Amino acid sequence: MPEALIADFGKTIVAWQHRHGRHTLPWQNTRDPYRVWLSEIMLQQTQVATVLGYYERFLARWPRATDLAAATLDEVLAQWAGLGYYSRARNLHACARAVAELHRGDFPRTAAGLQTLPGIGRSTAAAIAAFCFGERVAILDGNVKRVLTRVLAFEGDLAGSAVEKKLWDRATELLPDQEVDRYTQGLMDLGATVCTARSPNCLLCPVQPLCGAQQAGEPTRYPIKTRKLKRGRRENWWLWLEHEGQVLLQQRPATGVWAGLWTLPMFDDEAGARAALPGVRLETLPRIQHALTHFDWVLHTMRAVAPGGETPGGTWVAREKLADYALPAPLKKLIEES
Repeated sequence: MPEALIADFGKTIVAWQHRHGRHTLPWQNTRDPYRVWLSEIMLQQTQVATVLGYYERFLARWPRATDLAAATLDEVLAQWAGLGYYSRARNLHACARAVAELHRGDFPRTAAGLQTLPGIGRSTAAAIAAFCFGERVAILDGNVKRVLTRVLAFEGDLAGSAVEKKLWDRATELLPDQEVDRYTQGLMDLGATVCTARSPNCLLCPVQPLCGAQQAGEPTRYPIKTRKLKRGRRENWWLWLEHEGQVLLQQRPATGVWAGLWTLPMFDDEAGARAALPGVRLETLPRIQHALTHFDWVLHTMRAVAPGGETPGGTWVAREKLADYALPAPLKKLIEES
């Protein structure tokens, strides 16, 4: 983009956001950093429609950072269950505790200060600082990367950190002198509603005349990122044991997939699951196929009544108390439907 058009870009985004951007989301129209931070963490790799209910429930239960800090991690994970990417929930809890213990319940007022907190990276810190404190800093989340790489016809491969740094530099150059909060929201809105990944609606885009990718006729070529994740496949067996109205749960390790969540006892193969209760008749349930970021997970479930409460280890939980435990989404659905 020619330097003479940089000012036009910022002003155009701000004006478009005033007229056509989103203004009614529950985390908008506030300068409360707790509410903005909560929404930013939940919205990472998750769509707005999915986040809305979780956001309202979190605020109803924990209206301030100090309230969230006083909760246990198990309570936070239970409320988060089904939202995915559970490291966000663990970082959320750690961040709230840091705010309460190190900052007397108040979030730092600069992007640099916010980045010192657990789970807050450069883009999230900048979003909070721009929305809540008016700091003139650039964000670079997925939607904004897409908008800027298309407008700039940015040829660098974002798989490399040095190239991404160049995009950060360009994003900073494009910042307007005023209304940086409106500008930031405008970029987010444009990426979410107009400059979409697969079907950008260039006819409705306010910066179409400035867009290098559109002028070249290939907007979906950007952003360029050659490194692709290789998807794997995993297969495990769940043992669903019941005894006197209770279900046996085991807590997952503190690291790895579903870290800290509660699941049915899990085995690497069918033989291992059967060997845990030799001689007991096991009912085979339909298998579950669950897609995660890096792999597809096939989960087989075998159910039985445990004679005399015999178990391979774990905690008996009354069925009416299962909602108090952090269960992964496929297990919640399995229990609800069975």
